[in-house]
Amino acid sequence: MTDNFPEIHPALGDRAAAVEANRCLFCYDAPCTNACPTHIDVPRFIKKIATGNLRGSAQTILSANILGLSCSRVCPVEVLCEGACVLHGYNKQPIEIGLLQRHAMDYFHTHNPRIPVAARPRPLRVACIGGGPASLSCAAELRRNGADVTIFDSRPLPGGLNTYGIAQYKLRPEDSLKEVALVRSMGVRFEEGVEIGGAKPVEELERDFDMIFVGAGLGPTHPLGIPGEDLPGVVDALRFIARYKVGLTEVGRRVVVAGAGNTAIDAAIAALRLGAEEVHLLYRRGPAEMPAFSFEYERAREEGVRFHWQTVPVAVSGSGRVERIECARTELGAADASGRGMPRVLPGANFSIACDMVIPAIGQSRLLELLSACRGIELDGGRVRVDAHTGRTSNPRYYAGGDCVNGGREVVDAVAEGKRAALGILRAIG
Repeated sequence: MTDNFPEIHPALGDRAAAVEANRCLFCYDAPCTNACPTHIDVPRFIKKIATGNLRGSAQTILSANILGLSCSRVCPVEVLCEGACVLHGYNKQPIEIGLLQRHAMDYFHTHNPRIPVAARPRPLRVACIGGGPASLSCAAELRRNGADVTIFDSRPLPGGLNTYGIAQYKLRPEDSLKEVALVRSMGVRFEEGVEIGGAKPVEELERDFDMIFVGAGLGPTHPLGIPGEDLPGVVDALRFIARYKVGLTEVGRRVVVAGAGNTAIDAAIAALRLGAEEVHLLYRRGPAEMPAFSFEYERAREEGVRFHWQTVPVAVSGSGRVERIECARTELGAADASGRGMPRVLPGANFSIACDMVIPAIGQSRLLELLSACRGIELDGGRVRVDAHTGRTSNPRYYAGGDCVNGGREVVDAVAEGKRAALGILRAIG
């Protein structure tokens, strides 16, 4: 598996890391720190690498972001910290902040990884729903301050999308599970395979815990809503990524991906690396409107993904399983609320693509059943409404963060929101 998915950016060696760290100007106003949603003190952690203090560097990172290992690999640094580097203004390459962060975090996780917690326990019991980045961040911050925390996760392994949903060439499951182990070592309890709202009612959490953090993320991928999508060979993007990350590597020879977000790009590249001969990606708008980052698009083009712009799937067909997908051309009309043109299907411009696998990647649904079971929580468009400064919901016993609040952003955003909610809980109970 790892032979097919070499990491995009190989790790720095000790010498290369020292040279790169010494390029940093250690800006007093640190625009890189301001650009990071978790506000890691970037000049400080880089200065410690420059002086050979890798553990101190890692501790600086972890004080702001408990998932510093995964964020060093998956953060879109091109538009965050590195995008804000002042060296751009001198027409120089920005400091490789992501690789330097990874250098410090790799050292930490291979040299007795431990995070101190409060010596005196606090009489506060908190349940975290979901085992993804937001809950891990919230739980770690609460444990630092002596609270008693239990994470409930419906999957066999915690970590959420870090474990199951991020492409293998960006983040491997074993790296995600290192961070789970770190949080567990702080005294956080994990109950895996527990469906909150199902086998374990929300009322039990309300009875047994003082506060509840909702970090449940999002639900399954939206269906395409077209004939034939129930045929064998149609596999949604998140399920496809999760399956190959646990060793189930079945992939078609000719694959069609519907969607143009970062998850669609991940699925398309993965299909090629797993052995697909052709991978086509359909998007109903043009390249200027695609939601994926531009550097993700360029990577997919370099890997050999074929893009079909202003194209929508209208039917999947085959005798017993997928054999082809029928598509229609679109034109863009008036802009919608996002500012992008609304696509309209052009009559008489249909065509088909022969394929044996179709991967829908058109966004995830909301976990409305679970969220509705959390009494007193207000929703806005299927998202949990929270106070932006504290993460508190309309029910003062419930706090929330991550994708169920922001609709699906980056890992680092979920980490920031989980920590913010933990601090909000601590302030609320004095």
